[in-house]
Amino acid sequence: MAAHETARTWVVDTRELVRRPGTMKELSWTLTTPELIGTDVISIPAGAQVDIDLRLESVVEGVLATGTATATARGVCVRCLDDLEVGLEAPFQELFAYPAARKGEGRGPAKGPADEAEDEQYELDGDLMDLEEVVRDAVVTALPFQPVCQDDCPGLCSECGARLADDPDHHHDVIDPRWSALANLAAQADDDEKKRN
Repeated sequence: MAAHETARTWVVDTRELVRRPGTMKELSWTLTTPELIGTDVISIPAGAQVDIDLRLESVVEGVLATGTATATARGVCVRCLDDLEVGLEAPFQELFAYPAARKGEGRGPAKGPADEAEDEQYELDGDLMDLEEVVRDAVVTALPFQPVCQDDCPGLCSECGARLADDPDHHHDVIDPRWSALANLAAQADDDEKKRN
């Protein structure tokens, strides 16, 4: 694969492919994220590296971008709150249409739902393709919804917050609050018995 000409940017020059259906080009490059991509629980932090492998195919409507973004996401285990790192591969595919290829631009009847969906279509800006939004959407979708440090992470004790992986036998004798009044009566009976002896 050829290295991308303008490394460290989301923008790709498609000049060699524009309006040449059937032509293809493969690119590979590494960029540095200018800002966090993800959520408060897990994300690719700002300043991290993202590897992009990309195949561009010229089609009648525009240029089809198919690729994978590879990065390391950092976050917190939702069970035990330990820091974690997750290797992430986020595939994506999007058609970047030629601006003139859009139907009914500037004329025709009022737009319906199908036309609004078409308005959300990505477009080339001259010969340039900006992949930032496409890659961001792919990465956020690929991030685990509830990241865990390991599949069988036992988490934290709900009573005292102790890490259960460090002490698997950890437990508390908890009395159901509905029975606590009876436990108090039993304790009083024990005290009365001791006073008599």
